[in-house]
Amino acid sequence: MMFKKTVIAAALAAALAPAFAAVTPEEAKQLGLTLTAVGAEKAASKDGVIPEYTGGLTNGPSIAKGSGMRPDPYAADKPRLQITAKNLQGQDDKLTAGTKELLKRFSTYRVDVYPTRRSVVFPKAIQENTAKNAVNAKTLEGGVGLEGALAGVPFPIPKSGYEVMWNHLLHYKGHAFFTKYDSWNVDSAGTPTLATTGEIWQEFPLADPKRNEAAKQSDVFFRTKLNYLAPARRAGEALMAFDAVNPLVQPRKVWQYLPGQRRVKLAPDVAYDTPNPGSAGASTYDDAWVFNGALDRFEFKLVGKKEMIVPYNAYKLAYHTKPSDVTQANHINPDLLRWETHRVWVVEATLKPGKRHIYSKRTFYIDEDSWAAVASDEYDARGNLYRASFDHMTFSYDVQAPQTGNHMIYDFVSGAYNISGMSGAHGGVKYIDPLKPSEWSSETLAGAGVR
Repeated sequence: MMFKKTVIAAALAAALAPAFAAVTPEEAKQLGLTLTAVGAEKAASKDGVIPEYTGGLTNGPSIAKGSGMRPDPYAADKPRLQITAKNLQGQDDKLTAGTKELLKRFSTYRVDVYPTRRSVVFPKAIQENTAKNAVNAKTLEGGVGLEGALAGVPFPIPKSGYEVMWNHLLHYKGHAFFTKYDSWNVDSAGTPTLATTGEIWQEFPLADPKRNEAAKQSDVFFRTKLNYLAPARRAGEALMAFDAVNPLVQPRKVWQYLPGQRRVKLAPDVAYDTPNPGSAGASTYDDAWVFNGALDRFEFKLVGKKEMIVPYNAYKLAYHTKPSDVTQANHINPDLLRWETHRVWVVEATLKPGKRHIYSKRTFYIDEDSWAAVASDEYDARGNLYRASFDHMTFSYDVQAPQTGNHMIYDFVSGAYNISGMSGAHGGVKYIDPLKPSEWSSETLAGAGVR
């Protein structure tokens, strides 16, 4: 792997620096000059495959009022390259370990590489706050906690793997949205089974446009509420979770409603490597959105930045209305996938001594333009590739926010896979006003769960 020398130097310096090191005012001046407002490189790649950043997608196709379905702004694009197991050599250095494993295992799998479209652009307030965060935000507790960040990217010029992961956790996704979705499991025999149909509300309190104060350690940055509608065995269940910016000060709070018990109870195990029942155990709770939750069980090392072929602008998949077209044997339908070449930050997470997790190592790939994790590789205790996950990101151009709910994970041991967040059959993703504070109480969770 050939990483840029400047990035390697920065990563080495970061390894010797305190976790809370901030950038200097001189470094921060590069934002908006050689770097975008949120820290991506403006320049094109040397070969021109990654174009110069020119401001993102600011004039997308029109959307029907009240609709959550976004037309594909790049529907006319044709693949510039098609990768299969036969021509993998020469391209494999730009693919994740999981992508290469899929190509090697299945002759029916392929990677259609489209022209790179740097679609992401954030609202002006997010860009302005990011410049302030560059010199004010800092990590605490060895990288596990955070303080001093305004709504925006906390570390646009990251110096550590923890800072990159915080950028992923806090990247702007809008203030609040709602979607009804399906989650499907496909077993090793190729049989698809509906794992969940649910309703999900997600809110990001730090992204409130009226907020002008920096995050305190106990502040909640993410909250979600889910009502499960199907299949019958899960209908009526409900879940609510809050995450704060310092999980050592304020650990994740989760409440769960189970119809058989007719009561709401705290559910502290809905975190880390607890198997997610919605994926029939093919993923852990902290696999959702490629990674979520606290950073305290792994050491996160910044490897560098690399040009890689990753899922991107996947409107065809995200808004597809027929799940049966998607869930093929062994892997999802490659006809519905879109891959592009982008610069990604590579972060290697190694399990800390004395900590427990089913993964001994994880490698994360974080897009430089959106700061969203677009892929990861997971390894077992023996160091073998165990699972691989992908987030088929789209850009919600009407609200200037990346949408990363269309997530899938492959289990290379069992041969099964899961794809979640499929909202096309239910009207897509709708951005909404935040719920009332009373709607985030455990009492309302119980009421919503009754069917």
